[in-house]
Amino acid sequence: MLEGSAAPVGHRMADLLRPGMTVALGDGSGAPRPVSAELSRAARAVGGVRLILGWVPRADPGLDLSAFADVRTVMPGWGLRDEVAAGTVRFPPVRLSATPALLHGPWRPDLLVASVVPSGAGFAFGSEVSWQRAAVAAGATVAGVLAHRAPRSDAGPPLAPEHVVIVGESAEPPAALPEARPGADHVAIARRLVRLIPESSRVQVGPGPVASALMKELAVPVRIDSGMLPEPVVDLAERGLLVDDPVGTYLAGGPRLYAWADGRPLLHPIEYTHDLGRLSSAPLFAVNTAVEIDLDGQVNVEGTASAVLGGIGGHADYAAAAARSVGGLSIIAVPTRHKGRSNLVIALSRPVSTPAHDVDMVVTETGAADLRGLSRPDRREALAELWGPAAPRDDM
Repeated sequence: MLEGSAAPVGHRMADLLRPGMTVALGDGSGAPRPVSAELSRAARAVGGVRLILGWVPRADPGLDLSAFADVRTVMPGWGLRDEVAAGTVRFPPVRLSATPALLHGPWRPDLLVASVVPSGAGFAFGSEVSWQRAAVAAGATVAGVLAHRAPRSDAGPPLAPEHVVIVGESAEPPAALPEARPGADHVAIARRLVRLIPESSRVQVGPGPVASALMKELAVPVRIDSGMLPEPVVDLAERGLLVDDPVGTYLAGGPRLYAWADGRPLLHPIEYTHDLGRLSSAPLFAVNTAVEIDLDGQVNVEGTASAVLGGIGGHADYAAAAARSVGGLSIIAVPTRHKGRSNLVIALSRPVSTPAHDVDMVVTETGAADLRGLSRPDRREALAELWGPAAPRDDM
């Protein structure tokens, strides 16, 4: 029965759906894809079903979005770019930490379809916890897909068996997400970043080549406290540079990361990982990037003028927490150019994702601008000086 991906195990999706209900579909690399097609067929047959999505790192060919009356996501990933551009999927401009409030409010789900693993007398989530426990707390029944090869990394208590209805199973591991390959500019940025990060400090990294380069360049032990835990976390552990178990809510890597993570209590719900009070209670060094940054230090991470690349996600959460943490830094690490065009612009091509007052420092391959305590004219001058001849001019 485990030849490829899934088979019904006791219940069918059609038995669980009813007209007008809201279904949340588990996200991340371990999303319950084996039942996507069945869910779509059942939703079309029932009619009027709303669908809530999270982070979709790759397209799901089995999911027919036209079968649903309405489709929303809190963090459009790479797998939803075309659908967002076409208007098939809509997303609100909210930071990831606001997702639990949405799920307890206007997006309250009746059903959560998620990958689960056995845990004690019940079940747990596998390669991601994310907002799924918020959906359960909001009253959703869990339609679980038994993921036999998912890592057991959920740090929370087991889900009671009476709250989980098994609808399928999978013999496939979570999807492998390719590690970003750093270029020369990213390595140069990483070498500047390591000078800013003290031994044993807490570090948050966003996904991408700067984060990969940074973790390869680190030479002192650090604590990783981040939304996503990428593959290079394993390298830090093997080099003896990882203090304690890292904290995250998504695993974002491949088989090596999943094998290392199996049995470790690494993954926590968004209410914990993205809590600004917890994050800012001790020095936090948040290292994030940008699609573009304007002369005032405002950051856009959502896309270009022509394409949506992602959502606000946890960028704004970690930047705000690091900026208010005593002894920490909110850092935007970005090359001066991308495909020949300056990443510093006069006006952002999309709305502000992270405000300027949550940015302490900007680091590029050529240097760094410390913006703390500077007036707006001072900040504009510092950023223009950092970019040098590549800086846009706006009669400062």
